Amino acid sequence: MTEIIERITEGGTGEAAPAPGELTPYVAPLPVPPVLRPGSGDVLRETEIALRPTWVRLHPQLPPTLMWGYDGQVPGPTVEVRRGQRVRIAWTNRIPKGSEYPVTSVEVPVRAPGIPPATTEPGREGVEPNKDVAALPAWSVTHLHGAQTGGGNDGWADNAVGFGDAQLSEYPNEHQAVQWWYHDHAMNITRWNVHTGLYGTYLVRDDEEDALGLPSGEREIPLLLADRNLDTDEDGRLNGRLLHKTVVVQQQNPETGKPVSIPFTGPYTTVNGRIWPYAEVDDAWYRFRLVNASNARIYSLVLVDEDDNPVPGVVHQIGSDGGLLPRPVPVDFDDALPTLTAAPAERFDLLVDFRGLAGRTLRLVNKGRGQAPGVPDPVNDVRHPAVLEFRVGDGGCPDTFELPEALSGSFRRLTHDIPHGHRLIVLTPPATKGAGGHPEIWEMTEVTDPGGIQVPADGIIQLKGPDGTTKTYRRTSRTFNDGLGFTIAEGSYEQWSFLNLAPIVHPMHIHLADFQLLGRDAYDVSGFDPAVGGTRTPVAFDASTQIPLAPNERGYKDVFRVPGGQTLRVMGKFDGAYGRFMYHCHLLEHEDMGMMRPFVVMPEEAMKFDHGGAHGGHGEGHTG
Repeated sequence: MTEIIERITEGGTGEAAPAPGELTPYVAPLPVPPVLRPGSGDVLRETEIALRPTWVRLHPQLPPTLMWGYDGQVPGPTVEVRRGQRVRIAWTNRIPKGSEYPVTSVEVPVRAPGIPPATTEPGREGVEPNKDVAALPAWSVTHLHGAQTGGGNDGWADNAVGFGDAQLSEYPNEHQAVQWWYHDHAMNITRWNVHTGLYGTYLVRDDEEDALGLPSGEREIPLLLADRNLDTDEDGRLNGRLLHKTVVVQQQNPETGKPVSIPFTGPYTTVNGRIWPYAEVDDAWYRFRLVNASNARIYSLVLVDEDDNPVPGVVHQIGSDGGLLPRPVPVDFDDALPTLTAAPAERFDLLVDFRGLAGRTLRLVNKGRGQAPGVPDPVNDVRHPAVLEFRVGDGGCPDTFELPEALSGSFRRLTHDIPHGHRLIVLTPPATKGAGGHPEIWEMTEVTDPGGIQVPADGIIQLKGPDGTTKTYRRTSRTFNDGLGFTIAEGSYEQWSFLNLAPIVHPMHIHLADFQLLGRDAYDVSGFDPAVGGTRTPVAFDASTQIPLAPNERGYKDVFRVPGGQTLRVMGKFDGAYGRFMYHCHLLEHEDMGMMRPFVVMPEEAMKFDHGGAHGGHGEGHTG
């Protein structure tokens, strides 16, 4: 491994001439997905997007790779609509019955501490592929991530369709200018279906965005990042076959008898479906619409120059998951914001000022935890830091754009004094009693008279809040198929508090609604005993640790990173649609393994006739 590091870092570029079997970075141009604008119609515009098998050249040194794509493209076309332009899409499955499943899936043993994980390397390492994955049919349902649309159009995970059938979904698009994205959401197998290439981006435009005069046309480019791994042939050469290789951390869970693995990460980063491409840009302002479409990798992105030095002052974030931020946020790659952290499904609307960089070569790289930007860090799962190279022209292109001081006059900050309900959701460690070796989502309700409860006990969690008061909560659900817990009145505001008892970061996603982050609080979670499944001593608010919100997470979001030992408080309004929706961890392996729960939105008037379901202020507690 030392030889690999020395070879790659020789010359200070972060990448050198590849060894046999390696890939050369930055040799293929960045592809830009075609734009699809649904056809004309006064009231409703209709279009079909077909799922088809396709062969993709991920890299010039690879043979074509079998994938599945929307309209036969990976990623799918960029759908572009105007605010209020109602669109109906027929997501039609044109993948023939009996088609070869494009993904080879294996689980390999964990390695000794200090040795780079197997996920940093290609190849199956002699492990036989999972036959059950190889036998999967083309069964898919598409979720337009971020959209406000009825539950019947949202892409419910069980409502996947097979060959020849169509999923008809209608999108009102009554939303401020925003970047959503679409991807497969089939129950139990999302992690593999998305891996095949079933993802794309979706843009809503409006007059407020137009008035800013932002870079457009060829100077507005979507960047869809997704890490992948590849299989090898008998000679150790990359054969281009998609490889979903995960690491087994427990060979046989005592509760399930099955192995337990961690989520997928791969050594090769694709941008718009190509491994480590380059983009030729003018010495001008550009707008990049970035989405992390990976299964589970959290990127730490840095823009560096030819000598791997960070380039400050040229990147500005102007929008996040739910649209424009109130004002631009500089991404300076300094001590205050050393990297641009992008968890799966998060979106970033970025402006990059290439003026003054004419003739330069810059690179967007993924920084490992233990190395400087641009330097491989295989021990920490960053074997290849390469992401994308920018080759800045020196044509002296005139560019009169000026970065606005303010962006969105329509933005309003949500505050805690808005009438709202409360929900408490607990994210548990994988080793928790009854969890089968995987983390879970627990929905909790406060026990108003805890006198008869003995602690510790399975499903009982005590919390000591900022005011010093200890409250007791009882678990009401832990799996997707448990009874419905959350019923919400359409048009109401709610605060959801996510308490993470495990050391892993969970990017949590709530369908339908836009949220704003209210705050992050540190908690001492050592009182939770996984073997018991409850707290021995209360999980306690840590007043000594302050966790300020980052400037770029103060806008509207639908994906929020929840690190271990934190409670994240978010607030949103559940409006614009009725139906049954889902919320879940957006590490796709966790979602498939059960970190997903349903909720229902209905008219407040109809809730008066509910059959005893819990709603309104259910779960109300100290987390406000």
